[in-house]
Amino acid sequence: MPYRRTENVVRRLAAREKAILAAARTIVAEDGMGAVQIADVAARAGIAAGTVYRYFPSKTDLLAELVVGVADRTLDVMRAAAKAAPGPLSALAACIATFAARALNERSLAWAVIAEPVDADVDAMRLSFRQALVAELEMRIKTALAARHLPEQDPRMSAPAVLGIVMEGLIGPLAKSPKDTVAARAAVQDTTLLALRALGVIDARARGLVAQCVLPLA
Repeated sequence: MPYRRTENVVRRLAAREKAILAAARTIVAEDGMGAVQIADVAARAGIAAGTVYRYFPSKTDLLAELVVGVADRTLDVMRAAAKAAPGPLSALAACIATFAARALNERSLAWAVIAEPVDADVDAMRLSFRQALVAELEMRIKTALAARHLPEQDPRMSAPAVLGIVMEGLIGPLAKSPKDTVAARAAVQDTTLLALRALGVIDARARGLVAQCVLPLA
């Protein structure tokens, strides 16, 4: 009779994997992708290094899984914010503002999983993340265009440009660090407003859309 894992075993294994990923995420958020070492991850997770290798055969595997997890969560939250919005243009604004707020709230982590130079295998996963972000923004722009809320444009160009506005304006190496939560909220609002203006939303309406957004900044 083949061995079957009990529910307790499955839960314990899942909890251990979650702890490993959480430890890696903390290191990345503090010091970037390059700082991740299996021994340090194991120490933070309170387990042996050999146990980490049982879950992730290499550091690249661990970092790739980390990127996927951050990407999935980010996209889920963006979609939820857009779904809760009353219309296509509000959905677009909510999508942009939510991504901007999450990126700024975990600035070092966001930069690490989107743009920090690492090895080719992890870069491929990060490119997929950026493509997914652009695809989500492109879909929102197309929907707003179809409803005639935006001037005629090519969403295939506009979407990457919006991503660039958020990344370089809030988390890139030249972006200023907000001094407190009030300044952070203002930075997210200004960045979202800039993106909406770039897409052709008239300023007064753009300001109204930004004011409606609920920004998840603690």
